[in-house]
Amino acid sequence: MKFVETNLPRVVVIEPEIFVDARGFFFEAYHKRKFAEHGIALDFVQDNHSGSVRGTIRGLHLQRSRPQAKLVRVLRGRIFDVVVDVTRASPSFGRWISLELSAENHRMCFIPGGYAHGFCVLSNYAEVEYKSSDFYDPSDELTIAWNDPSLSINWPVAEPVLSPKDLRARKLSELLELLPQ
Repeated sequence: MKFVETNLPRVVVIEPEIFVDARGFFFEAYHKRKFAEHGIALDFVQDNHSGSVRGTIRGLHLQRSRPQAKLVRVLRGRIFDVVVDVTRASPSFGRWISLELSAENHRMCFIPGGYAHGFCVLSNYAEVEYKSSDFYDPSDELTIAWNDPSLSINWPVAEPVLSPKDLRARKLSELLELLPQ
């Protein structure tokens, strides 16, 4: 496994070693000891799996008082994955990174607590799975508008498919007092 640092503190792209033969392929998607050797030492408590059509944006989401670290990967299709630093005291507050995750490249993204996460489906359909370090609590969730002008995220879609929750999302500036410190 290759662990690649990004421009955001503690956000890491994981590139697994893929073994290919006549039967297909094999790789380790998670190996607790190897992850711990690279500073990712936590217990995941929940796996989430979503399926979405082209142009869907899910996010930007985070949990406020019980921040969730996530390990995100794509099982089918391709996504434009986005991570935003929303920890108020961070020197990189409001900065974001994006990367393509796909079933073909097998890359994964580790997102520590204190970051907002979202993605846009690039293929006709995509299935995304992510491990989470804490249980989902809808009453603790914050949703930041995908098109918040203060973030200027270069989403690859102009008119996304959004859930009712994501349609009601607020600007980052409206959530400042609720964000992690």
